[in-house]
Amino acid sequence: MRNYLLVIFCSISFCIFSQNETALIPKPQSIELKSGNFNFDETTTVYFETEFEIAGNILNEFLQNGVGFQLQSTSKNKAKIVIEKDASQPSEGYFLDISDSKIIIKAIDSSGAFYAVQTLRQLLPIALEQKKTKENTSFTLPQLTVSDFPKFPYRGMHLDCARHFFDKEFIKKYIANLALLKMNYFHWHLTDDQGWRIEIKKYPKLTSKGGFRDETLIGHYNDQPQKFDGKRYGGFYTQEDIKEVVAFAAKYNITVIPEIEMPGHAQAAISAYPELGCTGKQIPVATTWGVFEDIFCPNEQTFTFLENVLSEVMPLFPGEYIHIGGDEAPKIKWKNCAHCQQLINDLNLQDEHGLQSYFIQRIEKFVNSKGKKIIGWDEILEGGLAPNATLMSWRGMQGGIDAAKQKHNVIMTPNSHAYFDYYQSDKSDEPLAIGGFLPLKKVYSFNPIPKELNKEEAKYILGAQANLWTEYIPNEQQVEYMIFPRILAMSEVTWSGPSQNLEKEYPEFLSRVENFMPRLDALSINYANHLYEIEGKISKSNGNVFYELTTPTKGKEIRYSINNVESKVYSNPILIEKDSKITANVFKNGEKVGRDFSEKIIYHKGITANISLNVPPNPTYAAGGKEALINGIQGSDKRYGDKEWLGFWGDDLEITIDFGKEIEINSANLRFYDAPGQWIHSPKEVLIYCYNEDGKKVSYITKYFKKNEPNISTVKVELSENYILKTSILQIRIPNYGTIPDGQKGAGHKAWTFIDEIIIE
Repeated sequence: MRNYLLVIFCSISFCIFSQNETALIPKPQSIELKSGNFNFDETTTVYFETEFEIAGNILNEFLQNGVGFQLQSTSKNKAKIVIEKDASQPSEGYFLDISDSKIIIKAIDSSGAFYAVQTLRQLLPIALEQKKTKENTSFTLPQLTVSDFPKFPYRGMHLDCARHFFDKEFIKKYIANLALLKMNYFHWHLTDDQGWRIEIKKYPKLTSKGGFRDETLIGHYNDQPQKFDGKRYGGFYTQEDIKEVVAFAAKYNITVIPEIEMPGHAQAAISAYPELGCTGKQIPVATTWGVFEDIFCPNEQTFTFLENVLSEVMPLFPGEYIHIGGDEAPKIKWKNCAHCQQLINDLNLQDEHGLQSYFIQRIEKFVNSKGKKIIGWDEILEGGLAPNATLMSWRGMQGGIDAAKQKHNVIMTPNSHAYFDYYQSDKSDEPLAIGGFLPLKKVYSFNPIPKELNKEEAKYILGAQANLWTEYIPNEQQVEYMIFPRILAMSEVTWSGPSQNLEKEYPEFLSRVENFMPRLDALSINYANHLYEIEGKISKSNGNVFYELTTPTKGKEIRYSINNVESKVYSNPILIEKDSKITANVFKNGEKVGRDFSEKIIYHKGITANISLNVPPNPTYAAGGKEALINGIQGSDKRYGDKEWLGFWGDDLEITIDFGKEIEINSANLRFYDAPGQWIHSPKEVLIYCYNEDGKKVSYITKYFKKNEPNISTVKVELSENYILKTSILQIRIPNYGTIPDGQKGAGHKAWTFIDEIIIE
């Protein structure tokens, strides 16, 4: 539910500014607020140089739609609004000065002038976004001075239209929203196993057959048994549609980058033209999600096909980049293909990874010959990076670090901070998502420049991009819900620059987000509002356990109840001394806002202990830190991405729990997430070591796991069946499942281990 009341303005004077009058997103590099206002009405005139015609036209279009009038053009000396060239301004930067008599915008390029207009737009009344305001409206703007420029030249947002298809009008709305936030690249994912979405006139079956699948998976991939809707699904963009979208994007200063996947994620293409695969057999367009073994075969027929496809794609997109994917390409078909093995031998390649490198480098040469450059996901590093390739680092930051050290341009898009298909709240009523946990604060905390790079190497980091994969996002409303408000944080990271003091700057950012939400309402954007949610966490002090409640935005009241006792206003951490259930709500001006909050705490013998790990959890799945394993709170039974689950990729895990003194313990209860379809496997065994009362080391081993829920495996290790066990330290060793075998999702890759609360009784 939205908690805002939008006012429809008509024939009145606005004065919308208060203490939040400069709540701009992304935040400018420098802003100085002055006293007084500028009066803006239909008599206001404008002058802009020819080079800045797009910026001037965008401003006029916005006013025409919002208040029914356009600014009349006049000479520079007479104009109330002047947009002029200034060679001293940085690229894409601008200077904006609003006095009592003039608005002056200075920029060195059209991009800078455009972004100045977007800032001016955010200073104008929100009602103008509704396109309902009557004519003859006047309003005031605050007097201020802004000097602004972007931290990074690449500020991108992605949308996967292969898994689910979105029509061109929504794509244009999507692009316009990116422009409002000063983002400048739209990465359009157009082909994958589940659908080919771009018309290729030389190969019509790519869309007539490859553009449609027989049915679509219902629910999560891990659900057993899997269910399907039985409905044919698909769609594609004609080349005329593409031209229309690209022209619209250019008007909004956004470059569109198409992605044509290769050599993997090619099942839709192979379904249309089976000769492109290594077996030549007919296969369907994929109806489930994941990674598939049928990939392009690196023969001359395939290269001819791809060159013909790219020859039709490249003229449609005037930008310098073509994205060729390069990720998640299983090599099993290549291993069993006589042609592939002969090619590896003939080219003196080391293995199939070398063959993929040859594949990518050959495509790159063709793309370069047409005056374009390629971008690929970080798997293109495997076997050797193509000479002129730009790399998108998605499996964490390491791929980007390695590429930058090799002097390749890098766009940082790690799943730890940039995958907006992950859950943004750990509340159980969130829309179904692929998994993971990426709250707004974590996006805001992102720094695209890794500390491992020196100043010279850091120059190769072009910027960052957020990605939205749409396996579990079937409609436009959910697209917006998953993107907003997280895109506000990403826009600030890439334009304003990474936060230098997170705990100080994040609350100020949230204040601006809260005041930005009425603009999103006016734009009919279905954003996720988690600003009034409650977050609870365990804290420990002097052997005591406390539970702390917080809510993101300031000026709100939290009321709570413990074990159904009378509700109280929260002011201090709550002492926890037994199993407890906390319920709470947020109140704003005496009225309840946000969703109900509830948490169960298991007060077990390990909750006051100290814990250490031999390896840290993967950054993508480390929200709760090591303390999450003994904080008395269990993770969700249905998803592994909340802050209570810790994920480890391929590591043998050793956990040491130090009780600080000798205590009597009876058992250890462990829970593991088990979802082979997402490369997550329970361990094959658990080993526990402790010391008996004689000081001798005692070991326990168990290989017997119980499947309590569809995705949950549990094991209870009895530690004192025949005697009383007293120990001060408990060590738990959890060997990784190992390499995923052929025939399973992720074959050949390391398995993930996910573990949550360890309950000591």
